[in-house]
Amino acid sequence: VLKIMSGTFAPISDQYSPELRQLILSMLSLDPSKRPQLSEIMAQSICIRALLNLYTDIGSVKMRRIEKPLSTVAPASHRRAGGRVNSARSRGGFLAHSSKSGIPLPLSTVYTWGSGIISPLRLPMLNTEVVQVSAGRTQKAGVTRSGRLIMWEAPPVGARDASLPGSMEQTQPQFISRFLEGQSGVAIKHVSCGDLFTACLTDRGIIMSFGNGSNGCLGHGTFNDVTQPKIVEALLGYEIAQVSCGASHVLAATNDREVFSWGRGDNGRLGLETQESHNSPQQVNVPSEHEAQRVLCGIDCSMILTTQNHILACGSNRFNKLGLDNLTPAEHPHPSSQVEEVSIFIPVQSYPLNEGNIVHADVGTAHSAAITETGECYTFGSNQHGQLGTNTRHNNRLPYLVSDLRGVKVTMVACGDAFTVAIGAEGEVYTWGKGARGRLGRKEEDTGIPKQVQLEENNLYFVTSVACCHGNTLLAIKPLAEESIPR
Repeated sequence: VLKIMSGTFAPISDQYSPELRQLILSMLSLDPSKRPQLSEIMAQSICIRALLNLYTDIGSVKMRRIEKPLSTVAPASHRRAGGRVNSARSRGGFLAHSSKSGIPLPLSTVYTWGSGIISPLRLPMLNTEVVQVSAGRTQKAGVTRSGRLIMWEAPPVGARDASLPGSMEQTQPQFISRFLEGQSGVAIKHVSCGDLFTACLTDRGIIMSFGNGSNGCLGHGTFNDVTQPKIVEALLGYEIAQVSCGASHVLAATNDREVFSWGRGDNGRLGLETQESHNSPQQVNVPSEHEAQRVLCGIDCSMILTTQNHILACGSNRFNKLGLDNLTPAEHPHPSSQVEEVSIFIPVQSYPLNEGNIVHADVGTAHSAAITETGECYTFGSNQHGQLGTNTRHNNRLPYLVSDLRGVKVTMVACGDAFTVAIGAEGEVYTWGKGARGRLGRKEEDTGIPKQVQLEENNLYFVTSVACCHGNTLLAIKPLAEESIPR
């Protein structure tokens, strides 16, 4: 689709006949009136012979003499009753085993906590490797290495209480995993969840969305709900590199560094200079000296991370959660330096976020976090529940270096409604902020200080993806086999 609409594709090799090359070129013409009809294609001299052979050979069965004597055919492998065929070769040549038990390591594990789940709970897997996860208000989604979209859902109400009558044991909430239907021939490489809708990106740079269509957040030009993934047709002429969903709006970045936004427009979160909502993608004006590399959506705001490691932001800057206040440590902040909201993307102003060394960031409900090139973690915005990583700061709008993480090289960070999750280079998982309803995945003590979350893992692992939304967290890890651990 992208090649047809742009008219750019590699030249057809001259190893093919001039007739075939001319036919293909005519079929790829940008002008529909110049593209041949099916009947014209069938009448081409290079097609007629093949068509005649097809019709005259229907019903004939070709027989082939067996060249080798039957005695040389390898015997079928003998299996034990009830045993399984070793699938080691189909998994890249070997299977990693736990050195202690000899049990094959899982391809990946996904944990969740929050919404009453007070310690990390393993989600059921479908014998697949999950490489990226995203959480919405009600959705839990992941992308597998093979390009499928996996969803985790709570079972129907009647199926939840299937324990034996009289049983007093309280069990953890259960989830059912399933692959999204209607995905044949489509490989998903990224997923992002909004409040009641989901957007996914294919390996061909095409966005598909489904779920609740209110506020026009699906980008289909309507406000209708869609149950199965549907292509955002307005962006078919662009190769999309990344997509991010907020509560009710979406941002997408292309390979050519263009940015599009759609959905709810309050607070200027779409970066279109107005507060209007849009049900189809609108191109965003990015300052000419910046090139977009990654986009982020919050509840009521948006961020763009640039190729030069700067942050651009728009929308609500309540509590300075976007870092748009003009602040430096040396000066006493003046009320006039406070910015409440902006409707176009502008560079962040608060020191040290304006230094051009930010490589990763995330936006929560009332606070945000950013990681520098050297692995330092800065938090900014509201600290009502200690979500900035300290219990001593109140009403201070200057970004805070999370001092309790000194010595830890932070590689990923995610922000929820009033808590933060940070991932270290060694796979450590730290949480801090509001501890109610299991938000931190650990005991409710020293909640405003970063503390490690304990995962039930006997093997070394690394974190591949983390996502927070409202009070929930999703964390995907990949176990490391001993032979892959650097000595």
